[in-house]
Amino acid sequence: MDIDVGPVDPSVLYEQDLHVSSAVWEGQERGLLRCQEHTSLLHQWKLTDEQIKLVDKAGFGFFRKIGPMSLNNSLISALVERWRRETNTFHLPLGEMTITLDEVALVLGLEIDGDPIVGSKVGDEVAMDMCGRLLGKLPSAANKEVNCSRVKLNWLKRTFSECPEDASFDVVKCHTRAYLLYLIGSTIFATTDGDKVSVKYLPLFEDFDQAGRYAWGAAALACLYRALGNASLKSQSNICGCLTLLQCWSFFHLDIGRPEKSEACFPLALLWKGKGSRSKTDLSEYRRELDDLDPSKITWCPYERFENLIPPHIKDKLILGRSKTTLVCFEKIELHFPDRCLRQFGKRQPIPQKVKRRDRKNRRLDDLDTSMSLACEEWAERGDHIVDSPGGGNVVDDGAYMEWYARISITKLYREAFLESQVMNMIACMREFEEAASGIALERLSPVEREVMESVKDTFANSLTFGGWQEVAVNSGYGKRRRRNEQTPTPNNGGGNDLSSLLLQKDDT
Repeated sequence: MDIDVGPVDPSVLYEQDLHVSSAVWEGQERGLLRCQEHTSLLHQWKLTDEQIKLVDKAGFGFFRKIGPMSLNNSLISALVERWRRETNTFHLPLGEMTITLDEVALVLGLEIDGDPIVGSKVGDEVAMDMCGRLLGKLPSAANKEVNCSRVKLNWLKRTFSECPEDASFDVVKCHTRAYLLYLIGSTIFATTDGDKVSVKYLPLFEDFDQAGRYAWGAAALACLYRALGNASLKSQSNICGCLTLLQCWSFFHLDIGRPEKSEACFPLALLWKGKGSRSKTDLSEYRRELDDLDPSKITWCPYERFENLIPPHIKDKLILGRSKTTLVCFEKIELHFPDRCLRQFGKRQPIPQKVKRRDRKNRRLDDLDTSMSLACEEWAERGDHIVDSPGGGNVVDDGAYMEWYARISITKLYREAFLESQVMNMIACMREFEEAASGIALERLSPVEREVMESVKDTFANSLTFGGWQEVAVNSGYGKRRRRNEQTPTPNNGGGNDLSSLLLQKDDT
């Protein structure tokens, strides 16, 4: 059975051929993604009171409290299958959703307003100089503690995880910079390299006061967007970035694989502390649950009940969640599209503006510099581009938006259920043809025409009663798919082959 899964209108999801969903529909399962977030050893760092003050000053006072989080790889893998890097949103049955800037502030406690995180790559010689100047110690290339200007996380922990009690303030600062480099390298800036972090971030912590003026949350979201986009390609098997943020976002918004909450506190990621639960649910089951997602399983605005927990300086910046702007983190430039997900702000969702196609081919250095300059200009104007829409309420509009969305998106990835739906539609059509044929007055036909019509009617009747599917077709209605856990009604309990199963088997072969 040759099925075109869409989208009907490819103007938005123009990279469908590269997306993992195209492989899923071809029966090419890549399995679970390898999640590259390394928080399991964060608790082994012993910070002094002086260090904690410096960490707070640098903007990581709340974030450091989150610590290790258990990840549900199956759930994360299923969510990635819904992510589209063309729009930086999840494409779900009821519309688009995404992780917005305000959610980074609420879930992680990171600053989302401030200077962009920019800089350039550094060579090995410069990297070693930075380590000597800002850490006070040098990693050993011979022991493979540093490679291509990246240091091993294990070296940082082994060397700096416990600051001497009699340390000078300069030594305290060196140990604190090492901790912060380890913290961002294992969480918000984690890469598919796994156990390494680039030294290029180290100068950001040279001055702790200046570090506190950076928009770390915006940079974290830029990295997660990029990681999700890369992992959504069918050629990839890893995902990095702040997966704690991704998983917590899902727990807040979607009642799928959601554990019980802990006691409410800030940052809100702590509600799910120790609740990641390495679920026994497999990827295919989460895929099916996302296919069947209905309004009762979605919480569009989950943070309102926690308003009294939010610190004032965080609350004052939450409006940036509705800023249509550009996110920057070194060479990474990603677009923030809250206008595509206004229901997450309690507003009605109109049809969003068209998204410009992005040229993702290798660009020359001068092109990258130009793009970075423009991106920083757009970020500087973030407060001037707050999106809005008339009306309000958490109501899913089944009107023009959903009609448009059905044409530009792909909302079903559970292949077997979709094929079953197609079979049911076909059976309903056959039933309509049979009824139309039965209404023709045979006495007005010539003998040859009458014989042909009788043959057609017999063929439809035999096909529809084959395995007891006639009653299903009559009761199902055109285009209506029965639930997987519903028994197929069969008027003939004496057996018979299942037409749907035979057709599905034929497609699989």
